[in-house]
Amino acid sequence: MSITIIIPHFNGKKSLAKCISSLKRQDFTPAEIMVIDNASTDGSVDYIKKNHPDIRLIGNKLNKGYAAAVNQGIRSSKSEYILLLNNDVYLEKDSIQHLLNCIQTDKNIFGVSARIIQYLNPEKMDDAGDEYTLLGWTKRVGYGKSPDKYNSKREIFSACAAAAIYRRSILEKIGYLDENFFAYLEDVDISYRARINGYKCFYTPHAVAYHVGSATTGSRYNAFKIKLAARNNIFLLYKNMPGLQLLLNLPFLLLGFFIKYIFFIIKGHGKPYHRGIKEGLFNLSKIKKTEYESENLINYFKIEYLLIKNTLKFIFY
Repeated sequence: MSITIIIPHFNGKKSLAKCISSLKRQDFTPAEIMVIDNASTDGSVDYIKKNHPDIRLIGNKLNKGYAAAVNQGIRSSKSEYILLLNNDVYLEKDSIQHLLNCIQTDKNIFGVSARIIQYLNPEKMDDAGDEYTLLGWTKRVGYGKSPDKYNSKREIFSACAAAAIYRRSILEKIGYLDENFFAYLEDVDISYRARINGYKCFYTPHAVAYHVGSATTGSRYNAFKIKLAARNNIFLLYKNMPGLQLLLNLPFLLLGFFIKYIFFIIKGHGKPYHRGIKEGLFNLSKIKKTEYESENLINYFKIEYLLIKNTLKFIFY
């Protein structure tokens, strides 16, 4: 098998059925499909056993979170490439082949993100790759805009793990997903680590995916998601920025967190955002910092340049 398709899953039987159907319409065959179920209670496990005995199923007795489920799948596979797919994502035909074609163009490509379109609003983009900014914000490129505007392959800061392919050899070097994150921003973290080590991510418009969005958590803005994302953003910055870089960027980061706090207060979610920030700051001892190596110094400068560039793009475009 050259590709293992890993689908972390929790209580989404209806979405999962459509996701699997889209996979089985692909022309690409040398791939193993693996579902990691995080203790679903909606009959998902029985559904897979009964209707898709060819799918490799790993069932957990507890909800270990997205990151831990993905890591279980990676450890249980031997393929050269790992394709991560949310259970509420449906692929157009040939999408897997296009993802593979893109990542194989350069051995330094770590991950490739698909053109992700809103399933319920297909005239709008959901994600054309993720960018990270000096304000500590992750920007979903193209969100809400016409998919027609994102027809070109390009380099991105991070591949969106809702529908993305990764190179195993680089995963083995930089480490798997950080399970302390549980869910949210773990894909930005792993792409950040890849960049520190000199690798890159790309977006390809030829691989098309449709994303329902928040099928597990229930909505775009909810207390659970806001708290985790806020906490994980603290983890992300602390883990990947050396002390001097953190100090230099601190005024911009504080501004970014303040603006986000005001935004969520207006949305009625100020308390979960505040709890997330507090939880992140008080749990930094659990996070293993990415070890600084002098040979990667130039990569830190490149990352800083991208953070500045992405911030300016965010403000002026």
